[in-house]
Amino acid sequence: MDQQEKQSALSLLLIDDDEELCAMMTEFFALAGHRLESIHNGRDGLTHALNGAHDLVILDVMLPVLNGVEVLKQLRRRKTVPVIMLTARVEPQDRILGLDTGADDYLPKPFDPDELLARIRAVLRRNRFVPAAQFPDLALGNIRLNAAAREAWAETGSAGSPVQLTGMEFDLLEMLMRSAGRVVSREEITAALFEREATPYDRFLDVHISHLRRKLPNGQKLIRTVRGVGYMFTGAE
Repeated sequence: MDQQEKQSALSLLLIDDDEELCAMMTEFFALAGHRLESIHNGRDGLTHALNGAHDLVILDVMLPVLNGVEVLKQLRRRKTVPVIMLTARVEPQDRILGLDTGADDYLPKPFDPDELLARIRAVLRRNRFVPAAQFPDLALGNIRLNAAAREAWAETGSAGSPVQLTGMEFDLLEMLMRSAGRVVSREEITAALFEREATPYDRFLDVHISHLRRKLPNGQKLIRTVRGVGYMFTGAE
């Protein structure tokens, strides 16, 4: 393995009680040049996720001892490691629950391992550091973004307070702010941030927009929905 391959190798954690699936995924990722560790219950999975130095966690919803949603809740209190959730449930609300809890993406079972790897790469690209010189800071209305530190601040009166955003929420806010005054279509956002096509029944973007609005002062006014098209950052206070 050359130096470039070593730098691109990933350390992944799979928390899933399907031992056969875990064995298959371990072999698949090894062939792709990555290391995958697998844990088969939620309690031990949470311990490994908190104490390990993984690039990304792949987390099943249905787990013994501690279910995947509870694992994610506890993990999010202490770490910002990217998480992709796996779910065999087909109802939209089951997937939305994972997103509400702080997942970066989700993938329904059964899945294609190549698609999982593609989604892992997409999530990690979104979380990669971007030099401030390439993307300068932003200040619109009462919101200020520090691109280098990936921090958001809300100006309230003479003081400012930090806005705690996930990586996806920050990327979404930055994209909308850099396009302020212009309607950004759902298709454009989905292609740029999620690296896939938008579908009529995909609630992934709606959930993140809802989270973002709740966290921003006057979020409903700042981010306007253009029905049937997309969203626009207005800068209105």
